[in-house]
Amino acid sequence: MKIAIIGASAGIGSETVRLALQRGHTVKALSRNNAPLAEHQSLIKINGTALSVADLKTVIADTDVVIVTVGTNNKKGTKLFSESAKALVVAISETAYKGNVLIVSGFGTGDSAGYLNLFMRLIIRFFLKDQYKDKTLMEKIISESKLNWEFIKPGMLTNGPLNTSYKVLTELYPGVKVKKISRASVADYLVNEAEAPRHLLDHVLLSS
Repeated sequence: MKIAIIGASAGIGSETVRLALQRGHTVKALSRNNAPLAEHQSLIKINGTALSVADLKTVIADTDVVIVTVGTNNKKGTKLFSESAKALVVAISETAYKGNVLIVSGFGTGDSAGYLNLFMRLIIRFFLKDQYKDKTLMEKIISESKLNWEFIKPGMLTNGPLNTSYKVLTELYPGVKVKKISRASVADYLVNEAEAPRHLLDHVLLSS
């Protein structure tokens, strides 16, 4: 299949590119700088931004599934997530794309904020408040659109190896524990879900 990955050059994005290519898929990768991605005959690099409708239309064209792994080091006042969500809705509405859209968010957005442990609550409050606020707005924009969406909310991310025994949770409940998980494991879930979707129109928690 042909997979579009938006935010492809680092973190979960680059892990997803690597794994998708390893499994024989064709990947169209959108990032401001795709130089870190190793050359591959099935990799199409597109230098651009998730905020540009034109760039999004280019990467989405002729693909079967879209995976969004956009991130930023800007911790204060960011609007990257909500603005890129608006651009994505427009880009898809202006194309013939009818596939699924898998979007990486984070445990602690929206309703899941009330289920954080004290440590993560403090981390988000003092260091990531604006990012999580904007991710929550992103989820609202996408969920109110006509996209075939799915939000993936991993726990705290690590650079550890792939561990396929990670937990996939689709319900919030008192005492729910969402532990650290490697970026490689999140990538594994994304490629699996791209190949055989099981949780469309749902919020999925990923934990080790």
